[in-house]
Amino acid sequence: MNPRIKKFFGTILMVLFVAFYALVVAALAPRILTGANKFAEMMFYVIAGLAWAIPLLPIIRWMEKRKAD
Repeated sequence: MNPRIKKFFGTILMVLFVAFYALVVAALAPRILTGANKFAEMMFYVIAGLAWAIPLLPIIRWMEKRKAD
């Protein structure tokens, strides 16, 4: 597959995933953090803010993979 097309599809997938992930975190946060202190809320958002990158690593690797010669 052409590298430009792979990067285009990969970018679309990443944007869709991050939008979905943000909606899920925003929906779950009030349920999980009911009665939590400010430190627990901060830690939740720090972890949730960084965790989105882990599922995207296979897509990034696929986008950067070169065709074998």
